[in-house]
Amino acid sequence: MGENILKRKIGIEKQIDDFLDKVSESGLLFKCGVDYYLKDNMEDFAHKLEQITETEHAGDALRRSVEDVLYRRTLIPDSRGDVMELIENMDSLLDRFKGALWRFEIEYPEICAPFVEDFKALVDCVLEAVEALIRASRAFFKDMSAVTNHIHKVAFWESESDNIATRLQRSIFRNKELRLSHRMQLRDFVRHVDKIADRAEDLADRLNIFVIKRSL
Repeated sequence: MGENILKRKIGIEKQIDDFLDKVSESGLLFKCGVDYYLKDNMEDFAHKLEQITETEHAGDALRRSVEDVLYRRTLIPDSRGDVMELIENMDSLLDRFKGALWRFEIEYPEICAPFVEDFKALVDCVLEAVEALIRASRAFFKDMSAVTNHIHKVAFWESESDNIATRLQRSIFRNKELRLSHRMQLRDFVRHVDKIADRAEDLADRLNIFVIKRSL
C-alpha cells in the first residue's frame, strides 16, 4: 500500500473526494450537453447547461471549504502548497467544461453531419483524459504508488484527442461547400474542446512533480 497523504484526516479527505466528484460530474454533463446539441435537442441541452453551472458553483464552494480547512487547521503543512495547487488546477477544469458548453449556447454553431461522429469522438477522448487525471488525483491522496498508473493514460487520451482534432480540422477546411467564416468557427470550437485535454495533460505533469517531491 502506498502513502496516504491525508492519513486519518477523514473530514478533509471526504471534502476532496466530493470536490473531485464535481469535476467528474462536470465532464459528464458536458458530454451529455454536446450530445443533445448535436441531436438538436435544445430543451435537454439547456437543462444540462443549467446543471453544469450549478455543479461548477458547488465545486467552487467545496474548493473554498477545502482551502479554508487546510489553512485554519494547518493540516499536512509539508504538502499543503501542493494540495492547494492541485485543487485549484482541478477547479480550472470545472470552469473549462462549463465555459465550453456555454460557448455552444452563445455562438450556436451549425455542426454539419459529416463532422458529428468525429466531434463525439473528440469529446469522448477529452473526457477520458480528464477522468484519468481525476483517478490520478484521488490516488495522490490515498495511495501515491498508484498515481503513475493513471498519469500515462492522461497522455494517451490527450494524444488521441489531438489526432481527432487534427483530422476534424482538416475535414472542415476541405469542405468547400462551407463559407470560410463557418469553417473558421468550427475550427475554433474543435480547438476549444481539444484544449481541455491539453490542460489535463499539463496538470498530470504537475501532479507527477508533486509525487516526485514526496518521494525524495
